[in-house]
Amino acid sequence: MSEAVVDASALLAYLFDEPGADAVAKALSAGACMNAVNFSEVLAKLSDHGISVDQALSDFKEQGLLDILEIVDFNLANAEEAARLRHTTRDIGLSLGDRACLALGRIRNSQVLTADSFWAKVQGMDVIMIR
Repeated sequence: MSEAVVDASALLAYLFDEPGADAVAKALSAGACMNAVNFSEVLAKLSDHGISVDQALSDFKEQGLLDILEIVDFNLANAEEAARLRHTTRDIGLSLGDRACLALGRIRNSQVLTADSFWAKVQGMDVIMIR
């Protein structure tokens, strides 16, 4: 089972070698996972940067990223937990993707890595700011 949950902003920081990339690299080497919803966000953002989904997936496979990053399906348990988080995170303005990531962290009782500073306001979760 994965040690940490990585959100889209954290994986993008790693991929673009931005501040905090080293913290994500450490989490990946220890065993990390990501919700499929958040992985879709990463692929969409890469597409915005001119990298097709097919090319990104090919690059990830070639680099071994998909061997060390577990992609977890967004299933009924995740959907229920993300919905439960809506009430306690409404004032922070978290998106469904944000709540999907946090839900996975809660279900797996894992740290959640993010580059989104407003997540520091999330109560009752082990949220790690990578920068």
